[in-house]
Amino acid sequence: EIDPAAREVRRRDERVELTYKEFELLRLLATHRGVALTRDEILSAVWDYDFVGETRTVDMHIKALRQKLGEGYITTVRSVGYKME
Repeated sequence: EIDPAAREVRRRDERVELTYKEFELLRLLATHRGVALTRDEILSAVWDYDFVGETRTVDMHIKALRQKLGEGYITTVRSVGYKME
């Protein structure tokens, strides 16, 4: 459960502590549920800049979200990016 107004995330009635960027990333994926977003789209929306080249920033934040939320919420779409089921 994501509460954008309170900037809180709960999983099974337990609060999940997220950093500012983790929350923004989760909110973006939830807003586009079922749609595969590229790393560039995620970087542009969450970090508000265009980056040409390879970066692992998105991957590291996705990994952190998976550790905090558990598996099964965020899926890797091979050769594309990520989506929320």
